[in-house]
Amino acid sequence: MSRQARGRAGGRDNRFRIIGGHHRGRRLSFPDLPSLRPSPDRVRETLFNWLGPSIVGARCADVFAGSGALGLEALSRGAVSCRFIDQAPQAIEAIEAHLQVLGLADGMRATCSCGDVEDILRQGALPPMDLYFVDPPFHGNHWDRLCTLLDESLAGAIALVYLEHPVQLEPTLPPGWQLLKSSRAGRVGFRLARTVTATTE
Repeated sequence: MSRQARGRAGGRDNRFRIIGGHHRGRRLSFPDLPSLRPSPDRVRETLFNWLGPSIVGARCADVFAGSGALGLEALSRGAVSCRFIDQAPQAIEAIEAHLQVLGLADGMRATCSCGDVEDILRQGALPPMDLYFVDPPFHGNHWDRLCTLLDESLAGAIALVYLEHPVQLEPTLPPGWQLLKSSRAGRVGFRLARTVTATTE
């Protein structure tokens, strides 16, 4: 996931570890790109505790994938598939290498796309998923617009959406969405929502 990096001068070692599931303990590296750093272990652990057994068999999309840590964690814990999307070719190349190392590069469980997430959503090029990880770069204000585009893309389908954002910013959920969980860790706020349309309430 992408957010403002502290850089090598701040002691970052450009690695993350998978914290649960089949690949628990595996350490993987990620490119030294501006605004790219995986979600902290504490945040990921809380998120996957929230998800519990619902992650097993889920179809996921890791948009603004960055390091790919969330999507790889989901696959390790039993998600049936994950699509990784990021605008940086280096990030996608690194994720593809991780999928090879983990034995997940058969094209059935994981696919990677290099492109602009908003354009992909507007074009309807992302099929409905069960779970979306949404963690755009922390500079700018993308969250409300992304939620609206995602809501339009889902066209009434019900899904879980994870949002990671600066703690001082609270994304506005589209009408009908239900906030299930929210928390914070340092400067990071994160929440889990379910899309709910008027016809399903």
